[in-house]
Amino acid sequence: MAEHNDLGTIGEDIAVKHLHDNGYTILSTNWRFGKDEIDIIAEKGDFIVIVEVKTRASSGYGEPEVFVNQAKQRFLVRATQAYLEKNNVEKETRFDIISVILNNTTKKINHIEDAFYPVL
Repeated sequence: MAEHNDLGTIGEDIAVKHLHDNGYTILSTNWRFGKDEIDIIAEKGDFIVIVEVKTRASSGYGEPEVFVNQAKQRFLVRATQAYLEKNNVEKETRFDIISVILNNTTKKINHIEDAFYPVL
């Protein structure tokens, strides 16, 4: 596996632990709908929380969350609609981003709730 894939997997593991430690129930990880993937599907209170995880070794090219562009958001919304329909979920849905900067000296987690709203 490529080193950047290893970093991404570690970042997702860190995000799952962060969510669990903050009272979220993890429903699924790496859920796929065709080519689209949702990193983490969680539940907290009355919300289904769709989480995109972005992990980088540094913020030299910008904070990781800025790489969740409109195209990625559309893919997430499409996959979320499929997940909700397939599982007959009628809870309100929220889209969060967890960015992780991880290297030999730094471990920084930024959880952005309501990071974006679906555009239909």
